[in-house]
Amino acid sequence: MTSSPNLDQMTPDQLRALAAQLMSQVETLGKKIQRIETVNEQLTHEIALLKRHKFAKRSEQLSPAQGSLLEDLIDTDIAAIEAELKAVNPPTVPAEPRQQPKRAPLPAQFPRTVIRHEPDNTQCACGCQLQRVGEDVSEKLDYTPGTFTVEQHVRGKWACRKCETLIQAPVPAQVIDKGIPTAGLLAHVMVAKFADHLPLYRQEKIFGRAGLAIARSTLAQWVGQTGVQLQPLVDALREAVLAQRVIHADETPVQMLAPGEKKTRRAYVWAYSTTPFADLRAVVYDFSPSPSRAGEHARNFLGQWNGKLVCDDFAGYKASFEQGITEIGCMAHARCKFFDLHAANKSQLAEQALHSIAGLYEIERQARDLSDEDRWRIRQEKAAPILETLHTWMLAQRDLVPEGSATAKALDYSLKRWSALTRYLEDGAVPVDNNWVENQIRPWALGRSNWLFAGSLRSGKRAAAIMSLIQSARMNGHDPYAYLKDVLTRLPTQRASEIGQLLPHRWVPA
Repeated sequence: MTSSPNLDQMTPDQLRALAAQLMSQVETLGKKIQRIETVNEQLTHEIALLKRHKFAKRSEQLSPAQGSLLEDLIDTDIAAIEAELKAVNPPTVPAEPRQQPKRAPLPAQFPRTVIRHEPDNTQCACGCQLQRVGEDVSEKLDYTPGTFTVEQHVRGKWACRKCETLIQAPVPAQVIDKGIPTAGLLAHVMVAKFADHLPLYRQEKIFGRAGLAIARSTLAQWVGQTGVQLQPLVDALREAVLAQRVIHADETPVQMLAPGEKKTRRAYVWAYSTTPFADLRAVVYDFSPSPSRAGEHARNFLGQWNGKLVCDDFAGYKASFEQGITEIGCMAHARCKFFDLHAANKSQLAEQALHSIAGLYEIERQARDLSDEDRWRIRQEKAAPILETLHTWMLAQRDLVPEGSATAKALDYSLKRWSALTRYLEDGAVPVDNNWVENQIRPWALGRSNWLFAGSLRSGKRAAAIMSLIQSARMNGHDPYAYLKDVLTRLPTQRASEIGQLLPHRWVPA
C-alpha cells in the first residue's frame, strides 16, 4: 500500500503531474463504474423479465382493463362456498323474491326425451277428483357419449331374363374407396386431431368407449388418405393467399422425430395469412424440417410474389426484401421492448414511449371499420404527427443513455427499423402490426402440448395442409366439422376446374 504524498513538499510541476494522474484515474474509474452500472442494469432487467415471464401476467397494457384469467376459477370457488354456507346455515327468513335472469332456450334440434312427473293420487282430500289445469316445463341439458350409426347402401340388381343382361346402380364415389368411413366420420377424425388436438391413440380409446374398436393404425390410414385428397384444395388456397398484395408472415417451432433416430429435433411451421382489412379470410401453413429459421423456406413459399409483407424482424426475410418485397414492420414488437423495460424497472422513458404508441393504436381502433382510403387519410392526419414527434424524442433520448443498456436496446430496436415500422402510413390496406397472423398460428402452440411432435416430414406437411383448411374455415365463420364433411362428400366428384368453389371463403353448403 503506497503512502499519500506530502503535498507541502512537492513542486508546482509535481503537483500538476499528480493532478493529471488523479484526473486520469478518476476518468478511468468513472468509465468502469458506468460499465458496471450498465451491466448491472442489463442483468437486473433480464432477471426481472425472466421472473415476469415465469410468474407474472403477460399482458402488454400498462393498466389492463380485462379480467384475470383466473376469474372463472374464482367464480366457481365463490359459488361452491356460497352453496356450502347455505347448506350449513339455512336462512331463517325467506329471502325476498327477485327477478330471475332470462335463460336462452336450448337448441330445438336436440332430441327431446319427455319425462312426466304426476301426483301418485289425483283425489282431493275432500273427496273430489282433481282436474289438470296446466303445467310447468323446465329443461335440462344432458349428454351421451357419441354413438355410431350405419348407412346401409342397398343396390338393387336388375336383370333381363330374355337376354340375361344385368344392370346395377354404380357405387357412390367416396374419399376412401372400399373403406367403411363416411365423409362425416372422416371429418370428425380430422377435426378431433387437428382442431381439438386429440392424438389418434386418444380417439381410439374414445371410439372404444362408444362401442366400436377402430385400430389406431386404421385411423392413421384414414388421415393419410384424406390428406392426399385435400391437398389440391390446399394448393388452391395458397394461390388465393398469394394473389393478395399485402400478407402477414410468422413462424413457430415444433418438434419433429428425426429419421432413423430415437429423438426429436426442432422444425418450424410458417404461417402466411391475409390481413384483417382484406375481403379474403385465409391462412396457409407451411412445414419446414430445418432446425433453423433459414430464409430460403420463406422465399420458396412466396416464389414470385412481390407485395408487402408484414412480419417481425427475423433475418430470414431480408433476402426477400432484397428481391423486391416491401417490408412492413410490427409496431407490437417495438411496443413489447418498451413494455418489458417498464415492467422490469418502472422506466419513465419506457412509460412515455408506451403512451405515444397507445395513441397510435387508439387511432387504429377508430379507423378499423373504415375503407382503405379513409384509413390512410386518418393516419396521415392523426398518426403521422405522433410518429414524427416520437421519432425526434427517441433520437434525443438515445444520446442520453449509455451504450449497451436495456434502455438503449429498446430505443435501438425502433430506431433501426423506423422506416419499416412507419410504412403502414403510406397504405390504408396495411395493418400496423403482425398480431393478426400470430393469432392464426396459436393453434399450433396449443396442439404441440398434446401431440408433442410431428412423426415425420410428411406428417408435418399433412398437418400444415389440413390445419390450413380448418383455420381458414374458422376465419370465415364456418364450423370446421360441417365444412370438412361437406367438402369430403363433394370432393370425389368435383371437377378440377371448379375446386375453388370448395375453398373456405367461397364455400356454400350443398
